[in-house]
Amino acid sequence: MKLIKRYSFPLIGAFIMTIITLFNRNLGIKAFNTAVYSIKEMILVIPPVFIVLGLLDIWVPRETMVKYMGENSGLKGIVLAIILGSAAAGPLYGAFPIAAVFMKKGVKFSNVLIFIGAWSTTKIPMFLFEMSSLGVRFAVTRLLIDIPGIIIIAHVLNLLLTRDEIEKIYKNAESILD
Repeated sequence: MKLIKRYSFPLIGAFIMTIITLFNRNLGIKAFNTAVYSIKEMILVIPPVFIVLGLLDIWVPRETMVKYMGENSGLKGIVLAIILGSAAAGPLYGAFPIAAVFMKKGVKFSNVLIFIGAWSTTKIPMFLFEMSSLGVRFAVTRLLIDIPGIIIIAHVLNLLLTRDEIEKIYKNAESILD
């Protein structure tokens, strides 16, 4: 019973895909192929992310993270969060375990949010693709709009959340990693 409860979401998904396939074979096969593709992508992305997490957790001392990205890091913390997020590879769901390690290491909450925002919108490969396909002017304009937008959103969210809510988020992140 515990096993069924733990895997209820994939089991429900498989059941729904089976029902869809019974009514519309082509749609069911398409849904199945999409699910298999997504699982393959996750299998290829998740192991490298966890290797990076392990290395980050072991190689970078908490004091270093606090110094460069902690509460008193100022502009250097913001710049470092943007650089790390922009240089990252992989889909957005890869950013969240890294953000959890950042929280464990004492990174300022707004810098964690900036990192996630940069990961999702300012990746270097995406910027290079935009320059080649949409033009330098478009790519640079989008980047110049996105970066201040990410910083503003991170600071507004930081102001909207109470200290207790932020501490709860940090505790949840640490419990995930333990």
